[in-house]
Amino acid sequence: MDLDAVRTFVAAADAGRFQDAAAALSISQQAVSKRIAALETYLQVRLFTRTARGARLTIDGQAFLPHARELLRVEARADASVRPGRRALRVDVHSRRIAPAVLLQGFHRAHPDVELDVVTLDADAAAAIAAVEAGTIDATFHAVPFSERHLPDVIRTARVLDERHQLLVGPGHPLADASAVTPAQLAGHPIWMPGMAAGTEWAAYYDELAAAFGLTIDVVGPSFGYEAMLVEIADSSELATFVGEGSRYLWPDRYDLRRIPVRNPAPVYPMSLIWRDDNPHPALAQLRDHLGSIRSDLGTGTWTPRWDRGARSAHPGWRGSR
Repeated sequence: MDLDAVRTFVAAADAGRFQDAAAALSISQQAVSKRIAALETYLQVRLFTRTARGARLTIDGQAFLPHARELLRVEARADASVRPGRRALRVDVHSRRIAPAVLLQGFHRAHPDVELDVVTLDADAAAAIAAVEAGTIDATFHAVPFSERHLPDVIRTARVLDERHQLLVGPGHPLADASAVTPAQLAGHPIWMPGMAAGTEWAAYYDELAAAFGLTIDVVGPSFGYEAMLVEIADSSELATFVGEGSRYLWPDRYDLRRIPVRNPAPVYPMSLIWRDDNPHPALAQLRDHLGSIRSDLGTGTWTPRWDRGARSAHPGWRGSR
């Protein structure tokens, strides 16, 4: 069905005269007549009766009018759903517990008028980048190793977060009362990270971290979720895991879990915002500006993987590069 013809029909019904409908639509009266005639041919009914005073709806025209109005409302909603700036900005944070979700919540607080669709893709960097390229999401947060930056031409990345680590232990762990720990102190204490998939960017990061400081990263066993892991750590005198400084975890007071900063040096997990450079959504530009305004440089006494050191020296600007 020709929606221009439907729009013309509604205008003529409201105006009562084809001439007034033509003026309202900024078209000729002849164009109004042709559109109405084409719509009547399509519907196989007469919609108007021409009179000396103008045009009067037939019974069929009266029956069709409320549906015609609804068609135009649906058209407007469909148009608004994909117009840049009208639909919600869809951003993947991978997990609602980790720092990117906190960053995005900060953006929402600073820009409450921006509509967001926050999603959590169960995907590594490659799959998330493919989703950005395909237009399934507008942006995602991931680590992007410099040595693996075989990215599509349309993809841009910007370093937005340097996530420091904390050691999470129960009250019975030997390091439970420490105010801070060094990576060297962790060499004799296995770090439990069950379910970490091989081949992901985070697996590559922790492999290099373990090699650099002689750590044992235990990935054996299935992951039953963070809640189950917290229970196991709280009851154990041996289990410990890494959590990000900006990540959010809640547990009952009786667990008495401890979050202990890792320092001297402080391992840093580098996170980047990833987007398409041809995405015209104005909220994406607002998000990038917001993240750029709060981006802080790494201080001294930190450790990053080799691929990140090359990326930082090669790409000093935050606004993005391939």
